[in-house]
Amino acid sequence: MYEKYPDRKIVCLDMRSFYASCAAADEGLDVMKIPIAIIGNQQQKGSVVLAASPPLKKEFGVKTGTRLYEIPDHPDIRIIEPKMGFFVRMSMEITRLLSEYVPKEAIHVYSVDESFIDLAGTERLWGPIEQTIQRIQDDLLEMFQLPSAMGMGPNMLMAKLALDIEAKKTGFARWTYDDVQTKLWPISPLSEMWGIGSRMEKNLNAMGIFSIGDLAKTELTTLESKFGVMGNQLYHHAWGIDLSELGAPIIDGQISYGKGQILYRDYRKTEDILAVVLEMTEDVARRAREAGKVGRTVHLGVGYSKDTFGGGFHRSLSMEEATNDTMKIYKICVKLFHEHFDDRPVRRLSVTLSNMEPEHSMQLSLFEAEKWRKRKLGSAMDHIRSKYGSTALLRAVSYTDAGTARARAKLIGGHKA
Repeated sequence: MYEKYPDRKIVCLDMRSFYASCAAADEGLDVMKIPIAIIGNQQQKGSVVLAASPPLKKEFGVKTGTRLYEIPDHPDIRIIEPKMGFFVRMSMEITRLLSEYVPKEAIHVYSVDESFIDLAGTERLWGPIEQTIQRIQDDLLEMFQLPSAMGMGPNMLMAKLALDIEAKKTGFARWTYDDVQTKLWPISPLSEMWGIGSRMEKNLNAMGIFSIGDLAKTELTTLESKFGVMGNQLYHHAWGIDLSELGAPIIDGQISYGKGQILYRDYRKTEDILAVVLEMTEDVARRAREAGKVGRTVHLGVGYSKDTFGGGFHRSLSMEEATNDTMKIYKICVKLFHEHFDDRPVRRLSVTLSNMEPEHSMQLSLFEAEKWRKRKLGSAMDHIRSKYGSTALLRAVSYTDAGTARARAKLIGGHKA
């Protein structure tokens, strides 16, 4: 099964408790000894824990997502506000360290606290790869006081799985194709597998597929007839096969453009809620245009205030023709909103454009001058924002009391820089 597939030396690096570790280093604390909680807004008791140090998790049961008011009143617990600018700079320094071991082309920064590294060929410079991995982990601890975990595999998928399933407990794990049946196939529920979300899990469960082993033993033609190209990817991933180049998306059919945010306060008026939806839609459409992509499916998520017992809805609607036009996407959001909104105060919103395809697939008839004019207008607006900043050109709703774009432009990752 695996003879024709290359066996590369890919490592997935994860910085353990990255935000808590960075904050601890900045404060001169030991993240492995001091219970630390990273809280974005300490003035609001409902603020969530963005990151927690290992002692905070182990000794007090506080983890990511815990609310501020749920944290015990204990003198040993340190509550620190996130400094996103500092976190980003730390991430850049980590990448710089990695570049001392491999060329920049062999590094793919997957997120602020996670990267892929191709260590193929480094044996001639640094010796055995396991020894190089240990050196990198020692450097991270000595230079930045950042503990890490690393998973190694013959491709990006297996390296990531080795990290998530095993290395996050042990510090390091290496998976080979020989480990597929003993380590990969037992994974259940399916959503524990990187790249399988809750919706896909439900679809597969309905087919009698409950573990990765079940998925691997399902006929390829059955999966392809049900899920198309995604079925092909699911089948091969269940066998540990991934031919993605370093830096390429590992799940090709999963690319989408989305934006979500927790509102600063409860929004009760429909016009205020839709003002924020329009701002978010503008951002989603801009990113799609910049990538030269159009999408057919619009998703709107609305989360209600905890004061009204929470809940909410997440609905989607597909269009006959793919688009990246802000107002077309927004009109779909408005339609979904009015169909499902039940007049409760809103605290969370999300907008996503999916089922992406290349922009050149979008029909631009010679008789549809208006469509072409809007596309050119959108490009001009994007260019201005790219050159002069995201707030250089805003819609009028952003200058109302409901708008959030101006305030959020001063943040990094939704938090103070």
